[in-house]
Amino acid sequence: MDARLDFLAGATAGRAAKQFMAVGRSLKGSQVPARTQELVALRVSQINGCAVCVDMHTKEAVAAGETSVRLNLVAVWREATVFTEAERAALELAEEGTRVADAAGGVSDGVWAHAAEQYDDEQLTTLVILISFMNSVNRLNIITRQPCAGDYEPGIFG
Repeated sequence: MDARLDFLAGATAGRAAKQFMAVGRSLKGSQVPARTQELVALRVSQINGCAVCVDMHTKEAVAAGETSVRLNLVAVWREATVFTEAERAALELAEEGTRVADAAGGVSDGVWAHAAEQYDDEQLTTLVILISFMNSVNRLNIITRQPCAGDYEPGIFG
């Protein structure tokens, strides 16, 4: 399968794509642990069915020290005992933030309160931006049928 578009081919789109990807890189140095960020990115990508991002964030999570057991249980995190309370709150926020069309009120007050118990405002802001960013990237990849799932090498996007 070939990609429908090359985001970097045009001058305007290329500039926008580079700036857009810089948002993702800017979150890497935040107070939210890298492993938590990768779990959130992976869960959002699983929900959206973005193969490229599932590949990328699985490999980035391993590079950040994540275990195969925990990665294999992300899709069923509610039933798994291997995640911390903070990680569970982040995954729950990621799910409701991704499934906004399915949840009549968007992110529920209960989910927000649970996340706010685990993270300060700076960390919550990072998580909200990350969830929104991943949903956007997933859609860009799915709409344009980016075909590189399986080929990703950790760290290539900085």
